[in-house]
Amino acid sequence: MTPVGSGRSAAPPPGGSGPLRRLAPPARRFLAGRRRVLARLAAWSVAESAQTFLVGYGVAQAVDRGFLTGDTRKGLGWLAVAGVAVVLGAPVIRGVFAQLAGLTEPLRDQLVRRAVDQSMARALARPGGGDRSAVSRLTNQVEIVRDSFAGLVLTLRSFVFTAAGALVGLFSLDPALLVVVVPPLAAGLALFLVTLRPMATAQRRALTADEALGDHAARTRRALRDITACGTQAEAARHGTRLIAEAAATSRVLARWAAVRTLALGVAGQLPVLLLVVAAPWLRGRGVTTGALLGAFTYLAQSLLPALHTLMTALGAAGTRLLVVLDRFTTTASPPLLTGTARAALPQQVPGPLRNLPRVSGPPPAVELRAVTVAYGARAEPVLDALDLRIEDGEHLAVVGPSGIGKSTLTRLIAGTLAPSSGEVAVAGRTIAGRSTAELSALRVLLPQQAYVFTGTVRDNLGYLRPDARRADIEAAVRELGAGPLVERLGGLDAPVRPGDLSQGERQLLVLARAHLSTARLLLLDEATCHLDAASEARAEQALARRPGALLVVAHRMSSAMRADRILVLDGADAACGTHQDLLARSPLYRDLVGHWSGTRE
Repeated sequence: MTPVGSGRSAAPPPGGSGPLRRLAPPARRFLAGRRRVLARLAAWSVAESAQTFLVGYGVAQAVDRGFLTGDTRKGLGWLAVAGVAVVLGAPVIRGVFAQLAGLTEPLRDQLVRRAVDQSMARALARPGGGDRSAVSRLTNQVEIVRDSFAGLVLTLRSFVFTAAGALVGLFSLDPALLVVVVPPLAAGLALFLVTLRPMATAQRRALTADEALGDHAARTRRALRDITACGTQAEAARHGTRLIAEAAATSRVLARWAAVRTLALGVAGQLPVLLLVVAAPWLRGRGVTTGALLGAFTYLAQSLLPALHTLMTALGAAGTRLLVVLDRFTTTASPPLLTGTARAALPQQVPGPLRNLPRVSGPPPAVELRAVTVAYGARAEPVLDALDLRIEDGEHLAVVGPSGIGKSTLTRLIAGTLAPSSGEVAVAGRTIAGRSTAELSALRVLLPQQAYVFTGTVRDNLGYLRPDARRADIEAAVRELGAGPLVERLGGLDAPVRPGDLSQGERQLLVLARAHLSTARLLLLDEATCHLDAASEARAEQALARRPGALLVVAHRMSSAMRADRILVLDGADAACGTHQDLLARSPLYRDLVGHWSGTRE
């Protein structure tokens, strides 16, 4: 079993220059194929630039040529020009969005095709391996790219053409205005651009740390029973604590760079206005008119600074997110599509056959599996592969291994509720394939984790598998399993049973007594004692092992495995079967399990 705490750590990823270099060639090819869309988008953007110019210029002329000269009509006329420019912004934006779809939708389609190709290539190269990230790429990540790309195109285009219109307007009003406005604007923008690469690196590290923490939480949840049974709670908790600390550290780094970015926004977004106010007397001394100053404030407040703020926000959030997610599409290894012959030649890491006991003459074994293979799908990797297993009548076998490795599959095979993909399963020397439910019930009893108790009397529930059982036999089974106090509390054998009033452990105890009373010589316990305390579990397993026949237990605790005559260890890459001492000598996995369990008991 792989320890739960051995997941990937959030290792520092490469800096932002690597993704930029990788993404630049495909980005150029994508844009080169859409020159017409870019040309139409540029035309609408030029119209937006002219609109920006007219707003500030109209305000300046309305003051200088109209209101300050006493010509109210001319002042109102220039204000009308500025107002018309504002109103015309609506069709300009509509045209921009219409052309934007010509960029974003093809990008989304290409990413979806790439994600599907990658997932199919993995499936063909490693049948049954699965691609758990495919759904995320097809849905969440594709939409992140689409929305972020659309936002960046809008903001970059808007800033470039709005800034061009505003700067041309400032120059046309008075070149001295550029001396005051441009330096802080350029300094803040440069400081912001400096943060892009480390911000992208911090964003990538934060995303990696978050994924590692989420993966650890998901694996821990799935393996909770194994962790408890093997005593690895402390190790899993330590690893989780380390991942939480790494995620917190990356978040703090991200927050520090966000603070630098806020400073850059303040320098570029607020300092030009402040300097323009402070430098007003100097500008007036150089002949800058009142209307020109008011027009400069209009350019800053209405056009230039909002566009700059939007640009920094978009590049800071959507830009780094877009870079990280697109890089995942680019760097995710896509194995080539393989032909059937090539796939067959690939080395397979699958469990090999397990040779437990030689064929001997005499009474048939309680269970015999001959080259049994189980795979859930034509291309899926086998859960059990060419497995040979022999359990003698009267033997107690325990099965251990991580969740999902095939323990429950093995019990279902032997019980006859699951047919093997290939091979043969025999119980008491009789092949179980094609047998009726009644025939199977006479051969074996399967007890799953969820105990089935029905409404009726205690006697009805205990004698369900042996309706003709005598009272003395039922009372003996109750004593053997230690269920006497429970039966007394319920009111005796003839008392009614309401399943909803019983705990999971009480249900399991009744079902175990039912199995003990059965005449079948093979009992299969698939974690059927998991809700009992350790002492009750030990008493129940020892009682079931004493009854005539064989007992197979999917162990919930390592103490359960150590009570067995032999132990079968499944770990997904190999299988081992033997006594406790034998497995300690030759199975590293079993040594780890016993070591963790023993450490928690001390």
